Amino acid sequence: MRLYRSIWRFASYDELLRVVKSTGLCVLVHAAFAITVRMPISYYLMGLTLQFGFTIGIRFAYRFILLLRSDKYKKSHKVKNVLVIGAGKSGSMVIRELNTTKHLNDEPRCIIDDNPNKWGRFIDGVLVFGGRDRILEAVDQFNIDKIYLAIPSVSPQIRRDILNICKETDCELKSLPGIYQIANGEVSLSKMRKVEIEDLLGRDPIKVNLDDICSYIEKNVVLITGGGGSIGSELCRQVAAHNPKQLIIFDIYENNAYDIQQELIKKYPDLNLVTLIGSVRDNRRIFQVVEQYHPNIVFHAAAHKHVPLMEGSPCEAIKNNVIGTYNTAFAAMIHNVDKFVLISTDKAVNPCNIMGATKRLCEMIVQAFDHLVKTGKADEAPQLFCNPILKKWASTPEKDEQLRQSKTEFVAVRFGNVLGSNGSVIPLFKKQILAGGPVTVTHPDIIRYFMTIPEAVSLVLQAGCYAHGGEIFVLDMGEPVKIDTLARNLIRLSGLKPDVDIKIEYTGLRPGEKLYEEKLMAEEGLEKTDNELIHIGKPIPFDVEWMLDQLEPLMDAAYKNKDYIRDLVADLVSTYQITDENRMVKGAQ
Repeated sequence: MRLYRSIWRFASYDELLRVVKSTGLCVLVHAAFAITVRMPISYYLMGLTLQFGFTIGIRFAYRFILLLRSDKYKKSHKVKNVLVIGAGKSGSMVIRELNTTKHLNDEPRCIIDDNPNKWGRFIDGVLVFGGRDRILEAVDQFNIDKIYLAIPSVSPQIRRDILNICKETDCELKSLPGIYQIANGEVSLSKMRKVEIEDLLGRDPIKVNLDDICSYIEKNVVLITGGGGSIGSELCRQVAAHNPKQLIIFDIYENNAYDIQQELIKKYPDLNLVTLIGSVRDNRRIFQVVEQYHPNIVFHAAAHKHVPLMEGSPCEAIKNNVIGTYNTAFAAMIHNVDKFVLISTDKAVNPCNIMGATKRLCEMIVQAFDHLVKTGKADEAPQLFCNPILKKWASTPEKDEQLRQSKTEFVAVRFGNVLGSNGSVIPLFKKQILAGGPVTVTHPDIIRYFMTIPEAVSLVLQAGCYAHGGEIFVLDMGEPVKIDTLARNLIRLSGLKPDVDIKIEYTGLRPGEKLYEEKLMAEEGLEKTDNELIHIGKPIPFDVEWMLDQLEPLMDAAYKNKDYIRDLVADLVSTYQITDENRMVKGAQ
């Protein structure tokens, strides 16, 4: 039965079963050999009992000694009391590890579970105290320091509700990532992670039609501009997972491009991956890339996105966002790319900052190009090329015919803030909390829409399936969140008290910043798609020819760094409101 080849410190239920079997077998064999000798029944019963007791005792006594040593170790060190939420399989495994791991100073004191049949019972000597309504009572009664959320299979709404109760305490919060941990046998303390702000959103998992996405990504060449950024890199990850014929990462920042390149090479060794460095401002470079690799789909994520920084450098926002989009879209159109998808922002709606105004201009360029393609007039698009050789090349009869024959579908996808992206408030708040505060919030009433990066990108890919040209897809970002509430929740999730351990300071709205962001203009309206989280904003009509004619003087003013650049933008974007505060920003042209 291999009883003398096991490691006693890990003696468990399996060991117990083997001892039972071997003891029973031993008694039967003994009785068979002693059949000629008449012995009382008590002889066999006592022999069975003594043999089983000594055999099992010596093995589990070793574990008992280790447990005593663990208790002695914990008593000699400062112990932190732990409340475990979840009396299921995951919770019991976490409790067992807390009880048996010597070096941990965490001691489980009670369990919370919503199943009333478990209330008043014990798991490994730890009381199931009650349901979620008794969390605050349990924290006070047992002097809890940490709360471990061990219910990976629970719905996002229930998780959010429980965490909203937990964050009212001063306890450190940790959680198991997801139900797959159970399937993989990975439920352990090492898999516990700190509760993140995303857990408090409590949104249902985003559902997309993977078959639709695969059908237009698979076996196609995909170009992603700004592929090293937060949105661009996630686009690269999700596109790579759908078996493209070739994936081209295009970014001006080599470090970001290198990071995502190495990640994809490791995860998808068979992926046909090309990583290129260049700027969308350089029309010669973007034309060269599109001509050489002939992408079927272009996701245009390259852009300057920091609102306060762009207020100080409005001409740079024009060069990178507007002219960069024009260059990339023109290259896509002249080389007959199938789909061109612009990543836009809710800041393009009634913009009060130059960044939002430039993104609205990008949407208008996409809509204008779609109009030219559908009317067979793509050859009439202005050539905003500084290079005379390229201008001459694009003016040949062959290229004009290519433009007239172009069938490129131009669309834009608009969404709000993404958690954890470059420039997001979340990383800033975390750094400020780590430094001991203060946490700076611009205004107590400021609100924003939030979505995780993978959620936003999966919906961008799904929107691409619905594209027929000219649409502005609007993603449903759920309910808006107050930034002040976000900051306070992050402080509580760190086990600290807002305004006590970490101060919150209100610094005032920055130049170009709104109290709230809108997802679409009131006059646009919404149309439904097959995905309830993706809507289509009806395009606002504008004079396409006049708008395109104004881009060249806009580009000229931007490259000459003229101080009247905002007025030119306001002429083009009727909803852009310039304030005196915008004009007074230090460093603004």
